Amino acid sequence: MQVDGQIALTVLMGLLLLIVAGWIARIEDWRSYTPLASGGGRAVDDSAHGTHEKPGGLIRWLTTVDHKDIGILYAIFGTFALVWGGVTVALMRTELFSPTTVLMDPTTYNALMTSHGITMLFLFGTPMIAAFGNYVLPLLIGADDMAFPRINAIAFWLLPVAGSLIWAPFLLMAVGIEPAQTGWTMYPPLSLDQSALGVDFMLLGLHLSGISATLGAINFIATIFTERAPDVGWERLDIFSWTMLTQSGLILFAFPLLGSVLLMLLLDRNLGTTFFTTEGGGYILYQHLFWFFGHPEVYILVLPPMGLVSLILPRFAGRKLFGFKFVVYSTLAIGVLSFGVWAHHMFTTGIDPRIRSAFMAVSLAIAVPSAVKVFNWITTLWSGRLRLTVPMLFCLGFVSNFIIGGVTGVFLASIPVDAVLHATYYVVGHFHYIVMGAIGFALFAAVYYWFPLMTGRMYQRSLGLIHFWLSFIGTNVTFFAMILLGYGGMPRRYAEYLPQYATLHQATTVGAFLIFIGGVVFLWNIIQSWLEGPRVESGDPWNLKEDGMVSHEWAWFEHQLETRLADGGEPDDDTAMTDGGERE
Repeated sequence: MQVDGQIALTVLMGLLLLIVAGWIARIEDWRSYTPLASGGGRAVDDSAHGTHEKPGGLIRWLTTVDHKDIGILYAIFGTFALVWGGVTVALMRTELFSPTTVLMDPTTYNALMTSHGITMLFLFGTPMIAAFGNYVLPLLIGADDMAFPRINAIAFWLLPVAGSLIWAPFLLMAVGIEPAQTGWTMYPPLSLDQSALGVDFMLLGLHLSGISATLGAINFIATIFTERAPDVGWERLDIFSWTMLTQSGLILFAFPLLGSVLLMLLLDRNLGTTFFTTEGGGYILYQHLFWFFGHPEVYILVLPPMGLVSLILPRFAGRKLFGFKFVVYSTLAIGVLSFGVWAHHMFTTGIDPRIRSAFMAVSLAIAVPSAVKVFNWITTLWSGRLRLTVPMLFCLGFVSNFIIGGVTGVFLASIPVDAVLHATYYVVGHFHYIVMGAIGFALFAAVYYWFPLMTGRMYQRSLGLIHFWLSFIGTNVTFFAMILLGYGGMPRRYAEYLPQYATLHQATTVGAFLIFIGGVVFLWNIIQSWLEGPRVESGDPWNLKEDGMVSHEWAWFEHQLETRLADGGEPDDDTAMTDGGERE
């Protein structure tokens, strides 16, 4: 009976996808639309010259094709995903404070672990990068909007559906639908044998998120190639746009493979095919296909944050990025090499030693372009005039954490070392130094840096400093303790553990709650400042003109302020901020 229900659900979701595809196909011209009064878009065809005011209220956000509005929608969705991911990890770390199960049973722990990994990688990291790409990238290159505004909107609206499918089983447990308990890698035979409908929900949600990312990648590539202003040649393209271009290329090659793997897994689960069973392709086939996507995915997530730091850090060092061309070349090198390292996730699966050696060599080689970036950042700081603003502190935290995460990763590229540490908490610590310590810090730096641009207001600097120090201390306490746990032999993915690991687990939990408290401070600061923060009246809130570091987006922002003032849009006198800086 349950098998019949799964088949019916699969057929229903397939029909839904066909209906959506048919509706999309009825749109005649993707590039033709009415430009918005705020300057949020350009009419590409000759017949669309009129402008209309944006509709008000909810209708505006449901129908918008303005790249800035869609960037904000991505940011709101990513923030919601961050909250959910933070709550799940808080529950997990609370459980792990004790060696025995106290708060939840192991199945619930496994479900939270699966949801946390999927959420933070696919529903927080990628959408938040897309948020900055949508809002800022067209402004940086002097474009009126993204190349395909309607595709841009569709790419976003696929994400709430994807998130609902992934998270819904937690709300439907009362009616017998269990969440997936496979881990974010979804390895068979576990993902094949688990009968929970939540696994099918998760696979369908991931497939939609992959379609969303692929549509966005096509849009970014087309925008960078065709929508640049006349004065923005390839030699003047900013570093963030270079990293977004490289990331989009990786997505085009990697995400379609993920979609194929997910469909094959769905067919194995519901229609009796044998792609990943012992009678068919085998379990190792799944790992090869998954990690051919999975390791480029790491660089899909980390390259744009590298671009953000390479853009923001020089602004507060008072000098241009040292070795700009080498940073660009290293970005392209990482993009190419990332497709040649996937099997280092499989050193312990018994594959041919000659193949393992080749992948070890490439895995060690890919550390070189990453090291080039680190040297460029440090050299930029070396003779600069540093200003320790909140965005700058998060950039410095990024560099520090990235060094630790990168060095620990080099050890895992060595076959003998990986054979010992592969199934331990060492891998968890290394990976989270990159995902939270590097990617998360870069995203926070970008939020604080462009907050005045996006909202017209300034945040509270004191709360920003509290957020940074709680996050920085919490990150290093949490993930360095995990690395020590790995050296001690603590296996990962377990809800219970031996008492000898209790002290380090308790330290990890304390650090995780410091990060969590910092996240609460961050949300309060952003929401309260967006609603009540002092208005920014200078087109140069960071005093970038003093060092000749003003880029296109701040020139656009200054023009917006001048236009508003010319139209009589006067701010409240008691909340005006006329000089550059941060709100105390």
